[in-house]
Amino acid sequence: MTVNRIVALATTLVLTISTITMAADDCSVSLFDGKTLDGWIQKNGTATYRVEGDTIIGKTTPKSPNSFLCSAKEYGDFDLELEVKLINNELNSGIQIRSQTKEAKGTEKFGRVNGPQVEIAAGGDNGSPSGYIYGEACGGWMTPDAKRKSHKAFKRGEWNKYRILAQGPRIQVWINGEKIDDLTDEAKFKTHAKGFIALQVHGVGDKGPFEVAWRNIKIKVLDK
Repeated sequence: MTVNRIVALATTLVLTISTITMAADDCSVSLFDGKTLDGWIQKNGTATYRVEGDTIIGKTTPKSPNSFLCSAKEYGDFDLELEVKLINNELNSGIQIRSQTKEAKGTEKFGRVNGPQVEIAAGGDNGSPSGYIYGEACGGWMTPDAKRKSHKAFKRGEWNKYRILAQGPRIQVWINGEKIDDLTDEAKFKTHAKGFIALQVHGVGDKGPFEVAWRNIKIKVLDK
């Protein structure tokens, strides 16, 4: 066997091992197949969700309360990555994590969605509050007021990459690689240690219609 042949085989072996190692290390799975809303359930509100290209697009409807497209599965500790774009800067949105539904009332099909929400908001000239954590229907802002400062990490009119790392009572958030929040909330973890992921379309009253888009939604489960 020639030296060149040996080098070629060795190189192939190294590349193969590297590929296998990377696949083993990256255990993330896609929550969106890029074609359908299989694996998702809409709860609350009347906003519409549709698949267009490789994106999920949420669109407001008049006088609707907050709407949520919820994962059928529940997650506790995880590393979640996705991209989001506010097609209309007037719209506020969010990413629910470890969320639940309250008991349904009357003719409701689902009770009120509640739980930690990572903020999506275009903000203004002074920056955005995106990435901070809000207790949707469960107490309001979880990120303390003193730490909730406007920033320029969120890009208006562009795709923004979010990373949300939830481990025990600690939740960390990055936007476009910039760390925005690092919150430990023992009390909230006691009531919301596990739950669904959801994509929110905020109610806008008589305004709109406004749209928000999500794509490349991947999660790596960290539960032991």
